[in-house]
Amino acid sequence: MLTVALPKGELLKNSIRLLQSVGLDFSAFLDSGTRQLQIPDTTGKAKALLVRAQDVPVYVEYGQAQLGIVGYDVLREKKPLVAHLVDLQFGYCRMSVAVKASSAYRSALELPADGRVASKYVNCACEYFQSLDLPVEIVPLYGSVELGPITGMSEAIVDLVSSGRTLRENGLIEIATLYESTARLIAHPLSYRLNTGNLHKLVEDMRSQILSAI
Repeated sequence: MLTVALPKGELLKNSIRLLQSVGLDFSAFLDSGTRQLQIPDTTGKAKALLVRAQDVPVYVEYGQAQLGIVGYDVLREKKPLVAHLVDLQFGYCRMSVAVKASSAYRSALELPADGRVASKYVNCACEYFQSLDLPVEIVPLYGSVELGPITGMSEAIVDLVSSGRTLRENGLIEIATLYESTARLIAHPLSYRLNTGNLHKLVEDMRSQILSAI
């Protein structure tokens, strides 16, 4: 039976809608009363796992799921050994550098050498500032990173931004964009190569649905 890893949170509804369009129904995950973490499709062809977004590529890499849907930001940060198949064109956001609006910094290069940058995306932040040849200290935070500049613990943050509302409400502004992110379809490389569970057709059907919606 084919197994699909689905992310909790913002991407779930669109992920389920896409899978429904190709004949796989995991809409039970959207029922407010459900606590199930694994459900079968009504046709019996597949099952889905509901996991944290950061864990989707782990389940796919280790072969517990043959397919997964996850944001590009997670793939950039974790660099899992998975096959990148389709840009699904939903879940748009961007990875940005942000500072207090009242600060003097208006570009990443204006940040002080050996200053502090708070982020939950430690690897992406390190790579970015290394590419600028700007030595900064990356402070790992996994809650509300906006508090870094607000409390004075850091000069800046690197974080995902969608509408920008959270930044504005906390007196922060974007000064640089590292990259843009959307949801991606990924696969276990060997399963995809062997066409396990007729994966190729399912992937092509999803690709066709995405192209027809553009």
